[in-house]
Amino acid sequence: MSNTMRFDERVVVVTGAGAGLGRSHALEFARRGARVVVNDLGGSAHGAGKSSEAADGVVAEIQSFGGEAVASYDSVEDGDRIIQIAIDNFDRIDVVVNNAGILRDVSFAKMTDVDWDLIYRVHALGTYKVTKAAWPHMLEQEYGRIVNTASAAGIYGNFGQANYSFAKLGIHGLSQTLALEGARKGIKVNTIAPVAGSRLLESILPKEVIEALKPEFVTPLVVKLCSEQSEETGGLYEAGAGWISKLRWERTRGAFFDPKSELTAQTIEKAWDQVCDFAESSHPAGIQDTFGPVFSNLGIEMPQ
Repeated sequence: MSNTMRFDERVVVVTGAGAGLGRSHALEFARRGARVVVNDLGGSAHGAGKSSEAADGVVAEIQSFGGEAVASYDSVEDGDRIIQIAIDNFDRIDVVVNNAGILRDVSFAKMTDVDWDLIYRVHALGTYKVTKAAWPHMLEQEYGRIVNTASAAGIYGNFGQANYSFAKLGIHGLSQTLALEGARKGIKVNTIAPVAGSRLLESILPKEVIEALKPEFVTPLVVKLCSEQSEETGGLYEAGAGWISKLRWERTRGAFFDPKSELTAQTIEKAWDQVCDFAESSHPAGIQDTFGPVFSNLGIEMPQ
């Protein structure tokens, strides 16, 4: 194993680490010398119940090969407790992998407020709470690595997953802003959209597909993004079954209308092909790229 991505003396928190992707991440960080907080509420894939068994099992695995780990059984909604366990046991926090998740799949027409709220609380609020608790420690030490877990459902939408899609794309929005706010303090924040044979997919995909989508195909990307050497930040990556890809926004050149004249829906309709023509597309990388065409059409220079 390469020694170039070691995590000796680093403290890593992995949420939802009792099984699947989280377990794979936790074990690999520990193999590379990290001291790991294995967080898992121990509930079902739908958010019911609680048990210490899942987290304890992974801690035992890590200790069996000489690694250091402690368990956390808190909900990610109590993110401050999870981070406090890292501080109490290891005196610091260097890496956060927000991985915990559940599903409450149902068509939007049949979706209840409970279905919506539970997904929001685990995915969006949970990611916020854990990250918010770790953030001041990372700012103070001027170092941190955060990987947030999104989903293809969030990027593209998916039937029956309005709640999940909303939360997952929102998580990437959080990552992009934190990447900007943490840049001067040595904090790198990225998002992954993994495809792995976790328990969340067991009811959706055939068994043979689940077995082929090993979490171990996603974990190396997480390790790379969390390494001290990594300069990547604000990125969104899809990964699964040995395939890894980075996504970016693409935008048409668009149609420009005289800002001194009346703009009507009919005018836009006539130029619709131009609005939607990707022949001369660009790849905006930040909010300043939104204001560029706007200021240009007004005939004024962008403020520096």
